[in-house]
Amino acid sequence: MPLSDCKLISLPKVQDPRGNLTFIEGQSHVPFEIKRVFYLYDIPTGEDRGAHAHKELHQFLICLSGSFDVSLDDGVSKQVVHLNRPWIGLHIPPMIWASEINFDPGSVCLVLASTPYNEADYYRDYQQFLDAVRRQRTS
Repeated sequence: MPLSDCKLISLPKVQDPRGNLTFIEGQSHVPFEIKRVFYLYDIPTGEDRGAHAHKELHQFLICLSGSFDVSLDDGVSKQVVHLNRPWIGLHIPPMIWASEINFDPGSVCLVLASTPYNEADYYRDYQQFLDAVRRQRTS
């Protein structure tokens, strides 16, 4: 998948003097059915998360609190996206190497995933990911 398939998506934001509300519906606000939800928090200063790609899984990342960057790599191009608003998420399709970096203290990253956890879906070795990208482009 090319990096252009990674999209920032604005979610509904219901403003109220008592506090705002944002909601998410799978296949409506995110382009897949949500099968798993997890979140990252208490990330020590200087630590990164992610640093892998998925073969089939789609992810949607939202910064619920604080801010962080997402480093994206399709095997040809690289890009960094800054997340710092709880009503804006980043869709990451399969075959994109992604790392969450530069966490502010107290940041919380919510991740919506299109499939349950499956270790076989991961590329955790960058060279294996690059080899798979090359195979896809030549077939």
